[in-house]
Amino acid sequence: MSGRLIVVGLGPGEARFLTPQAGEALERAEALYGYGPYLDRVPARNGQSKIASDNREELGRAKAALAHAAAGACVAVVSGGDPGVFAMAAAVMEAIEDGPEEWRALDVEVVPGITAMLAVAAMAGAPLGHDFCALSLSDNLKPLELVEKRLRLAAEAGLVIALYNPVSKARPWQLDRAFEVLREALPATVPVVFGHAAGRADARIAVVPLSEARGGMADMATCIIIGSSDTRLITREGLTPLVYAPRSAMGAAKAAG
Repeated sequence: MSGRLIVVGLGPGEARFLTPQAGEALERAEALYGYGPYLDRVPARNGQSKIASDNREELGRAKAALAHAAAGACVAVVSGGDPGVFAMAAAVMEAIEDGPEEWRALDVEVVPGITAMLAVAAMAGAPLGHDFCALSLSDNLKPLELVEKRLRLAAEAGLVIALYNPVSKARPWQLDRAFEVLREALPATVPVVFGHAAGRADARIAVVPLSEARGGMADMATCIIIGSSDTRLITREGLTPLVYAPRSAMGAAKAAG
């Protein structure tokens, strides 16, 4: 029997965000590997084992799952959101590249999911309607200097920026530093969207100008979207404003003219 490894994106939260393709993949798997809280979101099935590991053990988790699959099993590695966006798909590919030859012979499938920035964007309106990028503020795998350089260049290029991993217990100051860098390149009025727990029952959203954005407004369950100088804000009495990016890069200038 040949083994199979499936990397499955669970989406941002509740089961309604799980795609039919992902649900079918989870049902086929004999064993599930993943971060504990993500595994808890998958209903228990008879004969299916769950192997949990810590959030910072991605490479070790990938290697263990690959070894299990190489023994002939159908194994799924679960990932929150989309597995290809700052998540487990890259760890699995890295493990395969550096691992034994038998891992390259495995049938490997990546099942996409709704990533956090798309869920937050949908809550806000259409802030990703024009060119955008996604950056992780974590400096676990890259130096802080590189994080700041990419933030600055993305802002100068006029890209809307989605920020993943904005804060943690080890770096509560880093998001405030990111806002300082962005204020050097962007107007103070640029909208900043704080999307907390998108896709979950406790989801909430806040929209503030860049001048008022503070690190304390985010936690580890927050994805942040920073607009560009073209980003538009539609105010609505008694309702959260709608944030959108004009389809044309000159949209804001045309509207002003």
